[in-house]
Amino acid sequence: MAAKKKGSVANNSSVVSLVSPILAAVAAGLYPVLFYFSNNFPLVNTWGHLGYFLLFFIVLPAVVFWISNTLVKARFAKWHKYVLPFLNIFLFLFLLKISLYAGIQRKMIAGVFVISVVVAYFLNTHLKKIIVLQFLLAAMAFLTLIPKLYELVSYDASWTQLPDSIDETQFKQRPNVYFIQPDGYVNFSELKKGYYKVENSVFENFVSKKGFTHYPNFRSNYASTLTSNSATFMMKHHYYNGSDNFSEGFKMRKQIVGKNPVLSVFKNNGYQTNLLVENDYLLVNKPTLGFDTSNLTADDVPYIGTGLLGSNDVVSDLKNHTLNKNQPQFFFIEFLMPSHIAVNANVTKGAAAERELWIDRLMIANEKLTQILQTIEVNDPNALVIIMADHGGFVGMEYTQEIYKKTENRDLLHSMFSANLLIKWPENNRPEFDNSFKSSVNLFRILFAHLSEDTNLLKHLEMDSSYTILNEGVETGIYQCLDGKGGVAFESIEN
Repeated sequence: MAAKKKGSVANNSSVVSLVSPILAAVAAGLYPVLFYFSNNFPLVNTWGHLGYFLLFFIVLPAVVFWISNTLVKARFAKWHKYVLPFLNIFLFLFLLKISLYAGIQRKMIAGVFVISVVVAYFLNTHLKKIIVLQFLLAAMAFLTLIPKLYELVSYDASWTQLPDSIDETQFKQRPNVYFIQPDGYVNFSELKKGYYKVENSVFENFVSKKGFTHYPNFRSNYASTLTSNSATFMMKHHYYNGSDNFSEGFKMRKQIVGKNPVLSVFKNNGYQTNLLVENDYLLVNKPTLGFDTSNLTADDVPYIGTGLLGSNDVVSDLKNHTLNKNQPQFFFIEFLMPSHIAVNANVTKGAAAERELWIDRLMIANEKLTQILQTIEVNDPNALVIIMADHGGFVGMEYTQEIYKKTENRDLLHSMFSANLLIKWPENNRPEFDNSFKSSVNLFRILFAHLSEDTNLLKHLEMDSSYTILNEGVETGIYQCLDGKGGVAFESIEN
């Protein structure tokens, strides 16, 4: 019996010895890398991210595996057969945990440790089979990544071409311009009806007394921060440009905070451009910033994250910003309030409860806006101040992902696309054509027509329609759901 046991131990050791530590490390890290990229590609589609993941998910683990295997084999031979199985399973599960839940969750890590010990003890003779399975999973993940890689390399940027030479526009008026964006702030005109029915008179009276012009029934053309702002800063419709995700898209962060026509126009007119953001959502894939100054830089943004964690105080950042009085200023100030209802079905509290939570956040947004406007009034009383939301709050729905279902419910559609627009014109010098403000895609073109006193720019206004992606109730595709007048009008859009 003893001889048989020795043979078993020797056999176990020989199985482990046949497995290269580097191969075990690569197998453990490859699937989590490909899984993360395939599920979060718009957030990590840079060479920097690829290098980071290869280094920390593949290269460094390979070094640790090799050193650990060598040391244990030399000094603790009887434990050698457990080393690579333990390290392989622990790394595999730990990296999957990181891919699914960024950050440190101690209980989850402890669970991963226990599972790894159990697997290493009972299944160490099956390490080769485990590695084969991990490579098969990696191959499947790579297959799901291929369409995204193809979409990136075949990206068609022709939609970004403007129909005129607006980027050469010269201003005749050069006030400081503040573009303030509260996320998901529905237009005052919609707050009073539909699924909202919110009493908001205190803040509405406040902005009215401060000299703001309210533009009722204004709406966004797209229903997410990225898709809406991409069209706004590019001054063109993108019609999702082939994306199947209503909230994400390739290169949209670069189009918003990187190089875009809006920043070009301001810079060509001598403006210093400034970015103040509450979270790193717009910078999560580390785009090269086109703004001259920013309260957040690429170095402040982690390689793994959602962009929704942490919070900068944009009010304090604005107060601490030193105005260059020798140069006109453009500010883009963005914060994530009142936001929208829950994203997924598994986290929603139900339509009624989500509405109450949204109203609570609306009060927080009102307070933050009040502080920002008071700061501007004290430090820059003659500025042109724009408050424009990026989309609606989705109140009335159970969760935002319901946007993929076709609906002709007018109130639900406006709940998604209604966006507040308030503008304080210096000396109340409103342009005579300010009734052109209907949707966010045309905001800056109309503003530039006013500042340059060149109404020819208005000849190339984009359609004020609103669009979404549908995959339930109709053939999957991109659809116009609100027409230029805000009426319900479904029509398939072919890119």
